[in-house]
Amino acid sequence: MGGDPMKVAGIGCRNDTPLAALTQAVAKLDADILAGIAIRAPLLEQLSQALDLPLQIVEIAGIETPSQSPRIQALHATGSVAEAAALVAAGPTAKLTQPRIVSECGRITIAIAEVS
Repeated sequence: MGGDPMKVAGIGCRNDTPLAALTQAVAKLDADILAGIAIRAPLLEQLSQALDLPLQIVEIAGIETPSQSPRIQALHATGSVAEAAALVAAGPTAKLTQPRIVSECGRITIAIAEVS
């Protein structure tokens, strides 16, 4: 892995998110790995293939995140799907280097965690 940190893009999205919008939002990032939750696996697997990046499906319940969405807390027991997915996939020494950002369409959240 050399000296460059591994960048994990945690992705949260609504169930009606078009693949094209997701691809456009994530393609701008310099990520090495994609991460998300099982309920979105079919869409994220398509994204993984489109961008030729590995995908990790992770459990996020109970993961503390800087961002706090009451709706996401009620649904997934964490404040942000994107932040929690990035942190879990990057491992215990990971640092969140890009807190949750929301796409222009409002259906996608992305966060970046890095581990050296």
